Amino acid sequence: MTDDAAWYVLRTQLKREKLAAANLRQLEGVEVFLPRLKYQKTTRRGRVWWIEPLFPGYLLARFSLAEMGRLVTYTAGVSRMISFGDKVPEVPEEFVKSLQEEVAKVQSSDEEIVVDWKVELGEEVEVAEGPFQGMTGEVVQVRPGSERVSLLLEFLGEPQAVEVSLYSLILARPEIPEGWRGEDSN
Repeated sequence: MTDDAAWYVLRTQLKREKLAAANLRQLEGVEVFLPRLKYQKTTRRGRVWWIEPLFPGYLLARFSLAEMGRLVTYTAGVSRMISFGDKVPEVPEEFVKSLQEEVAKVQSSDEEIVVDWKVELGEEVEVAEGPFQGMTGEVVQVRPGSERVSLLLEFLGEPQAVEVSLYSLILARPEIPEGWRGEDSN
C-alpha cells in the first residue's frame, strides 16, 4: 500500500457507473474519471440518444489506497476494487492524462464523448447486422438524410452494390498508438 494518491480501476455494480462516480465525488481526496459515449441509435420509437460508459462496469478513481481504500470500496455503487490476489495495480498517471486529453478534444459536456457516425466515400467498413453481417465492403454512396449507405460487397462471384443502414456498420478502427497496449517500450 502507498500513502500517495494514484489511479485505480473500480468495478461498479451493474448499470451503476454514474451513481458510483457521483458518490465517490462526494468523498474528499477522491478524483473520479468516468468517460461516457453519447450516440444516436435507431429504435422502434425512432432515433434516440444513448449514453453509456466507455468502459461499462468500470471507472477510474484517484485516491490514497492506504487512507481511502476501504471507504472507496464500500461506497454505494462500487462493487470492488480491481486486484490480482492481494495486489491492487495502479493505472499509470500518463495513461489517464492521455485519455482525459483525448476525451477533452471530442467531449460535448462533462466526460461525454459524442460519437458522430460519419463515413467517407471509399472507406472500408464491415456490416454488423442483417443478411450481410460479417461482410466487408467499400462505401460508394452516402445518403445522410436517410441514414443509409451504399456498399460495394463481393458476393455471388462479383462486386454488388447494396444499401444498408448507417447504424449497421462497424467503422474501420484507427491503429492503436505504440505504448497504449501496455507494452514495455524498452
